[in-house]
Amino acid sequence: MLIKKNYQSQPQYDNCTQKINVPFIEYQTLSVDTKNLRLNSRLQASLVWEDPELGWNTSVYPYDHVALPVNKVWTPELHVTNGITTTMKHSSRDLLVNSNGTVKHSVILTAEVNCEVNLFNYPFASDACPVAIQTWTKDGCGTLLNFDDLRMVDGTHGDWETYGVDLLNQREDRNYILVGLSIKYTNPFITLLLPTILIVLADVVSFSLPLGGGERNSFKVTLVLSFTMFLIILNDQLPGDSQCSPIIRPHFCVCLVLLVLSMLVSMVLTRLAKDGSFIFSCCSKHSVQGKTGKKEKTDDEESKADISVVQMNGAEEDSRMLRKVVNFLEALEANTLESERHQTLANKLDKIYFWLYLIFGTIYFLAMTTVMVHYKCTVNHFDFWY
Repeated sequence: MLIKKNYQSQPQYDNCTQKINVPFIEYQTLSVDTKNLRLNSRLQASLVWEDPELGWNTSVYPYDHVALPVNKVWTPELHVTNGITTTMKHSSRDLLVNSNGTVKHSVILTAEVNCEVNLFNYPFASDACPVAIQTWTKDGCGTLLNFDDLRMVDGTHGDWETYGVDLLNQREDRNYILVGLSIKYTNPFITLLLPTILIVLADVVSFSLPLGGGERNSFKVTLVLSFTMFLIILNDQLPGDSQCSPIIRPHFCVCLVLLVLSMLVSMVLTRLAKDGSFIFSCCSKHSVQGKTGKKEKTDDEESKADISVVQMNGAEEDSRMLRKVVNFLEALEANTLESERHQTLANKLDKIYFWLYLIFGTIYFLAMTTVMVHYKCTVNHFDFWY
C-alpha cells in the first residue's frame, strides 16, 4: 500500500516548510590538498522526519515499523554549499517507517571544499574551514535542518591533522561544521626549513677556507645548487599564490640571495688576492705567455752575450752581472711584498664581510622565526554566502 502511494515530493504543510532532524552526524577529513587549497571530507548523517502520508492504522495493519525501498518515497537531499563537488549516497537501499509517519534514514556525503587555508605561518600553519550543510529551499519553502550531535573520526591524515570540529550556524538555514586544521610541522620542518638553516650555516663556516686555490668558490657554488633543489621542492608543495601567501617563500628567496651574494664576493676577493684588482683582465693568456717567452728568450741571449763578454773582459762584466742579479732579487722582493699587500687587503675585506654576513644572517633568522610563529593572517572563509 505504501509503495503504491509513490510519494516522491516533499510532505506539504501550511507553512510549506519541512523540518529534518539530524540526531547524529559523523565527520571525517579524508585529505587536505595544500597545493590546490582543497579539503576533502566525508559526512554520514542520520535523518529523521515526519511524513503523515506514510502512516497507517495499527488496528488494520498490526505493524509498528516497516522497511520501504528508498527510491519509492521522498527523501531530503543534502549538499555542501561551499563544495566544489558534492556526492550524496544512501547508506542502504531501504529506510525505516514508523506507523505514525516517522521516517528514519541515513545518508553519506563526500565533498571537496575550496578551503583558503591560512598558510602564512607554514610549516606552523593552523586554520579552521567551514563545511556548510544545507538542503533545498526556495522562497520560504523547502526543508530546514535541526542538528543534535556531532562526532569526529580519524583526525590524522598526511601532513595535516584535524584537531576539532564544531557545529555552528549563522541563521536557521545556514548551518556549517567548523573544521579545525593544523599542519604537523615535523615533516616540512625537516625537509624544507631545516635545510635552509644548515646550508646558510655551512656557507658561514666556509669563510674558514682560504681564498686561494678555489676550494671555497667551488664549495659555495655547490651550496647554491643544493639550495636551488630545495626551492624546487617548495614550489611543488605550496600554492602559487593565496590570500595569505606563505612567508617561507620570501624566506627562501632571501636565503638564495645571501648565498649567491656570498659566492660572488668570494670570487671577487679571490681575484683581488691574486692580482690586486677588482677588474677582470682583458688580455688573453696566450698573449701573456708569448710576451713572457719573448722576454725570457731575450734575457737568455743577453746572458749568452754577457758570458762571451765575460770571457773577453772579466772585471767589468762581473760587475754588470752582479748588478743584474741584485736588480732581479729586488724586483722579486718587490713582487712578493705587493702580493702580500694584496693578500692582506683581501683577507681584511673578507673578514669584514664575514662579520657583516654573520650579524645580518643572525638578525634575519631571529626576525623571520618571530614573524613565522607569532604573526597571524586572517582569511574570510564565509564569502561564499555573500
